[in-house]
Amino acid sequence: MKKILISLLFPSLAMAQYNYPVTKKIDHTDTYHGTVVADPYRWLEDDRSAETSEWVKQQNEVTNKYFEQIPYRGEIMKRLEKIYNYPKYSSPSRKGEWFYFYKNDGLQNQSVLYRQKGLDGIPELVIDPNKLSADGTTRLVQFVLSKDGKYGAMALSKGGSDWQDIVIMDMATKQNLKDKLEWVKVSGISWQGNGFYYSRYPKPEGSALAAKNENHQVFFHKVGTSQAEDELVFEDKTNPQRFNGVYTSEDQKFAFLSISDRGKGKDGNALYYRAAGEKEFKPIVSEITNSSYSIVDNVGQAFLVQTNHNAPNDKVEKFDIVTGKWSTILPEKPEPLQGVSSAGGKLFALYLKDVTTRVYVYDFNGKLENEVQLPSLGSAGGFGGEADDKFVFYTFSTFNYPPTIFRYDIASKKSTVFRSPEVDFKATDFETKQVFYTSKDGTKIPMFIVYKKGLKLNGQNPTLLYGYGGFNVNLNPSFNPTLIPFLEQGGVYASANLRGGGEYGEKWHEQGMKLKKQNVFDDFIAAGEYLINQKYCDNAHLAIRGGSNGGLLVGAVMNQRPDLAKVAIPQVGVMDMLRFQKFTIGWNWIADYGSSDNAEEFKTLYGYSPIHNIKSGINYPATLITTADHDDRVVPAHSFKYAATLQEKGAGSSKNPLLIKIDTNSGHGASNTKKNLESTADIYAFIWWNMGFVPNF
Repeated sequence: MKKILISLLFPSLAMAQYNYPVTKKIDHTDTYHGTVVADPYRWLEDDRSAETSEWVKQQNEVTNKYFEQIPYRGEIMKRLEKIYNYPKYSSPSRKGEWFYFYKNDGLQNQSVLYRQKGLDGIPELVIDPNKLSADGTTRLVQFVLSKDGKYGAMALSKGGSDWQDIVIMDMATKQNLKDKLEWVKVSGISWQGNGFYYSRYPKPEGSALAAKNENHQVFFHKVGTSQAEDELVFEDKTNPQRFNGVYTSEDQKFAFLSISDRGKGKDGNALYYRAAGEKEFKPIVSEITNSSYSIVDNVGQAFLVQTNHNAPNDKVEKFDIVTGKWSTILPEKPEPLQGVSSAGGKLFALYLKDVTTRVYVYDFNGKLENEVQLPSLGSAGGFGGEADDKFVFYTFSTFNYPPTIFRYDIASKKSTVFRSPEVDFKATDFETKQVFYTSKDGTKIPMFIVYKKGLKLNGQNPTLLYGYGGFNVNLNPSFNPTLIPFLEQGGVYASANLRGGGEYGEKWHEQGMKLKKQNVFDDFIAAGEYLINQKYCDNAHLAIRGGSNGGLLVGAVMNQRPDLAKVAIPQVGVMDMLRFQKFTIGWNWIADYGSSDNAEEFKTLYGYSPIHNIKSGINYPATLITTADHDDRVVPAHSFKYAATLQEKGAGSSKNPLLIKIDTNSGHGASNTKKNLESTADIYAFIWWNMGFVPNF
């Protein structure tokens, strides 16, 4: 009876008119290489104006009223809270006799940092970020101990912002010192002696969210002094859109300066070093190209460097600072090298084979000693430590295998379970398969599909297709407890490994960059068509979702194939491809997207930019756009202008809702557990409601 009553609501809702706020248009145009482009919603870029605030309020009122009509959203939230409510631990890290780790009891907004003496010791609280703000949106982003373990530097973020403050704790008393460092962004914390290196920007004028993020400076902070006394280590005012960072070797004998210039479209970095006590940095690689270099460890007067120079799948080279010569330690393999760490006198190399992890142990000369046996095909990470460690920790998971922490004994080469979670679901009830489908140009694209065993391929299953496809980012198979409620209801989850990511090395990345970005959209469209052709779903039961660069993906695909899916969820998307470089850190993405300042790249960007390719007279999918007021990475103006344009041009022709939800005190992603679960509940409710599907809780 409940299902009958709910289903009776769908026809009347579908016929209802969505009373979107009237969004003012202004007469504004820009000319790009002879092409005049209108930008009638330019005023929405000022996300701090009273006028924009009123617009946000009105949009949220429409969206909230819409969700009030969905009777089972509360039940979705209850199931999400239940499935998510289990203790979650990080892998421990050792500093002397102490082991440090994070723990979330289940539904805590932020994970809590603990330490204990020995693995069998009694945990004691180090810092609870949940007590740092009333709404639980202050996050502990970094915690880095000094070499002797006497001090801990903590980077804190408020309300989802990328800006960080650094404070210092005396680990003997667990009391904070008076030191406070502000305006920190795109920075590590690297100790050397009585202080550490960090990167920051000059204090911005006006709103921090609107700051240009230029002139990235490296400072050295000495414990017990004010920020005003910090030593300026490096800056380059002639190249203000560069990232500059200094990192130290484990033995603190060397400091390394890395410089990247992504604002000029270069994907690599330069690398310099200086010995402790020296003032000048000497070049390891002085020219910034598309080749990347990162320090793995130092061996005497030589450095182990991971690089993709003449090796799209990466390799490890040794650079001798005495002779200036390079030699190969780990040569390039057919599988991409995802990362290398050192611990206990060994190198742990993580490779990716068809998007699943393989781990090999080498000595420092590159001799293979053994492969670490993982439980199954999935994703593993960790393996870091100090030179005198006898064992290391790593975490393994896959879609139906919750993150389990293993202890790997270096001498015996054996792994044992250190800690495994207890989640309210049966892993054996679900099935994961990897398929390889054909994209438009014939390229084979891998995709993981997860569903409940016994699924009928009748085309009627609610299916959620997720993608990203950019910035060399991999979508590895990993466990996400918030997927379980969707799968339990007979839903299908598909994760497509699109070009633009790094699943098959730099060449895979390059096939989805700049002038080749259309490949990413073609790959995603082909993924949807595969799911439909294989009868997992039909067009009326397919939802597409992506965030950030993935939000751009969803927006572009909606324009190119509005008939592909019933529901679209573009989250915190990069939607104005002609102006993204004008906001905060956006210039950093030119290395992946190109720039409208370049005539050839402008033509490509203009051809797929989500805002600029929305057309009137189209029946667009039911769309839920999400963003947040503290997103200073992909500023909310992208989503504001996109929503206004979509509602203007689609309201008269689309039978589906075209809504935007703007969160508060959140950033580029949920700023705490509560907001994450609430957002997920909204998305599932929106998908099911627009598909006419009634969940059975």
